[in-house]
Amino acid sequence: MGIFSRLTDIVNSNINAILARAEDPEKIIRLIIQEMEDTLVEVRSSAVRTIAEKKELERRAEQLRREQEEWQRKAELALIRNREDLARGALHAKARVGQALATIEQQLPQIVEGLARQNDDIAKLQAKLADAKARERTLVARHNTATTRLKVRTRLYDERITDAFARFEQVERTLDEMEGRVEAFDLGRKKDLHTELADLEADAGVDDELRQLKARLGNHMPPAGR
Repeated sequence: MGIFSRLTDIVNSNINAILARAEDPEKIIRLIIQEMEDTLVEVRSSAVRTIAEKKELERRAEQLRREQEEWQRKAELALIRNREDLARGALHAKARVGQALATIEQQLPQIVEGLARQNDDIAKLQAKLADAKARERTLVARHNTATTRLKVRTRLYDERITDAFARFEQVERTLDEMEGRVEAFDLGRKKDLHTELADLEADAGVDDELRQLKARLGNHMPPAGR
């Protein structure tokens, strides 16, 4: 089903109001343009037929005028030759031609007027179509701009997340390096007196506990050297 029901609807249409009510303005503007273009083709085709009819009537009128003149000439010739009967017949024929010519001459102004209206309709329709196409370009441009901005925003957001992870990994690497430096400080360093004494006491304790264990086991111990 079309958006417009007749040419008058198109000419009197408020494209802004139509688009404001539309859920999908881009789709609606394309439908509007398509319907306007189809209507323009129909109006032009009708105008072509009207022009052809006008030219045909003009040719027929010119032909009838020539026939009138010819019957007039024949009537005069018949009178000159003293043939009033023939002159009367020629004048009757001229009258019939005159009636046909009068009908055509009444039709021609109506056709000319109709053609003028069609020409006016075409001009108005072309103006509306140009307006609709301009609005379509604006809508498409706005859509493209919004899409591009969305892509840029999305890319920036993704990059911020990536940057955050990168910074976090850098912090971890820095901490690892600091801990490594602390541990490296102890590498190759000699033990102090307290540490060495504590180690000796620990060794002595282990030796005493080992002797006690051997005494309890007694004969259960295997001979030394086996």
